[in-house]
Amino acid sequence: MLYVALPPALPVITLLILPLILPPYWQKVVISAAVFALLAMSWDFLVSVGMVSLGQALFFGIGAYLAGAMDHYFGIPIWLSIPLAAILGGLISGVLLLPVLRLRGVYFAMVTLVLPLMLERIIEATGMLGGTEGLTGLQPFPNVWVELYLVCGAALIALFGFRRLASTDYGLVLKAIRDNDRSVMSAGINIYWYKFQALFIAGSVGAFAGAYMTHVYMFVGMPAFALDYSILPLASAAVGGMGTFAGSFMGAFVLVPLSEALRGVGGLRTVIYSLSLVFFVVALPEGCFHYIQRKYQQFERWVKVDG
Repeated sequence: MLYVALPPALPVITLLILPLILPPYWQKVVISAAVFALLAMSWDFLVSVGMVSLGQALFFGIGAYLAGAMDHYFGIPIWLSIPLAAILGGLISGVLLLPVLRLRGVYFAMVTLVLPLMLERIIEATGMLGGTEGLTGLQPFPNVWVELYLVCGAALIALFGFRRLASTDYGLVLKAIRDNDRSVMSAGINIYWYKFQALFIAGSVGAFAGAYMTHVYMFVGMPAFALDYSILPLASAAVGGMGTFAGSFMGAFVLVPLSEALRGVGGLRTVIYSLSLVFFVVALPEGCFHYIQRKYQQFERWVKVDG
């Protein structure tokens, strides 16, 4: 039973214990890793439906600005602004991408890449929502433990929720849309409605991450649409292993601490970090999670049977 229960219990135990034993600086690193894990898993979910996104920053930025606006202009408390920003962020993201749901492959990816850059320029040109200065003085979390365990709990719920969703009949329909959308359409299923639902789910997870980080920084501005929030989730999924959600989760907790650990080497940080990514892609093209999973399943336990 321990052999079966250990893999799903390991991330739960790790995220429960790590905040208690790490110094304050590395606690912030855990927060960043959990946020990028949420973005990476939402990216992996979209790929499972056949929608390759290069714009996770769109989800993150919309959620961040919604939470910031609710706090700055309306004084809505944190416990209400974050879930509202997550739901509205998912809905707005789905509506923005609704006209391009018929696009596939690189064409859909190009649109998702351009949208957050476009919104960033609109905010800069119009001065809305604080313009280039952003919105400051937002509410902080009550204490560091709420701040830590909220995002860790959200990352774990997203991990197990996505994995459970993928194994349901609904998840099978989404996979079928990715594999052969024409066949699914011939069965009388509206694939664009399912794609919109997938965008809403992925967008809500990404918007939650943005809304959460707004209250961590107590600030929201144009950096919320930064390209890092689009590229690093994709790299996390590639390093950890696509299609499992656990791989995306693991990849974020590998790349983010690695990036922080390399700060001490100065200008060589980018070089070493890039070489590390190349190593992971070349040496483990299937991803860290798939490799560890295969090795773990090779263990066999023999027990004596009386009889």
